[in-house]
Amino acid sequence: MQNPQFDPKILEKIQQLQDKFKASGQDMLSYLEGLLYADYLTYWEYINLDTLLSLQQPKTSFKDEKIFIIYHQITELYFKLILSEMEQISDQQPLQEDFFKNRLERILMYFNHLISSFAMMWKGMEREQFLKFRMSLLPSSGFQSAQFREIELMATDAFHLVTLSKRAEFDYHSPADDLFAHLYWQQGAIELATSEKTLTLKNFELKYGKKLKELIDSYRRKNLWQKYMEFVTPSKELKELMRQFDLKANVFWPLAHYKSAVRYLQRDPVDIAATGGTNWQKYLPPRFQKVIFFPELWSEQEREEWGKGWVVKEIFGNEVQEG
Repeated sequence: MQNPQFDPKILEKIQQLQDKFKASGQDMLSYLEGLLYADYLTYWEYINLDTLLSLQQPKTSFKDEKIFIIYHQITELYFKLILSEMEQISDQQPLQEDFFKNRLERILMYFNHLISSFAMMWKGMEREQFLKFRMSLLPSSGFQSAQFREIELMATDAFHLVTLSKRAEFDYHSPADDLFAHLYWQQGAIELATSEKTLTLKNFELKYGKKLKELIDSYRRKNLWQKYMEFVTPSKELKELMRQFDLKANVFWPLAHYKSAVRYLQRDPVDIAATGGTNWQKYLPPRFQKVIFFPELWSEQEREEWGKGWVVKEIFGNEVQEG
């Protein structure tokens, strides 16, 4: 007989809990007793608010350095969201197109926030403060964001990320070590005077090199492009979402960096070097690197003029006709 003191819905949930714990060989009563003594969860505990707010530790007394730190922390959290969506797409079995599109839409939403958020730096920081406190950050650089490198390697076949001058020498079957040694961003952290690897790059490879090489192999068969090709006849909507992802990651996002670099680092007749010693003038503009995740989804003219129109429009204020 049911106890009249309990709502039938509560009794139903208790029975479901009993079945769950019984199936796993656990004692439900012990868990219920633990719940009885546990404190109520608070917002600040759940998101580790005190820890989060303690993570901003400027190296100088310049007030705007805190903006610089917080912005980059926010960026890394958005990268983590993007990686979570990409993992879901890659691991989903079987993969339905609606699921794929839904996750791509989330990724595009995150990238839209990232691209627009760059104004926090170029509108929110005084140039003179930045040019002073940046010297205390050597040799660290945003170049060292491993999460963005993970996004790239999980999006496409790694040979598409090889530096443009050597891209034709590699293919899908190229060993991970060889691919990693020639990825385009490696060329962005070479000392201009000596053509040697910067300390920025050496430190990055020491910490993340092994993990990124393993990622090349583990996503060789399940990166976003490989998952897209599982569909015999993908819809126009899915194709367009893939193209938009390509643009957000490889044109609009680096262009946002470039606009910021121009604001803070360009000085005629000599440009100020980036903190990592990178050649930002050649590394950031998408038309120089021509990194395209999904080249098969673009026409020959679009690939040839990759990023050109957006750079001309955004940096110089001129409109050009895109193919």
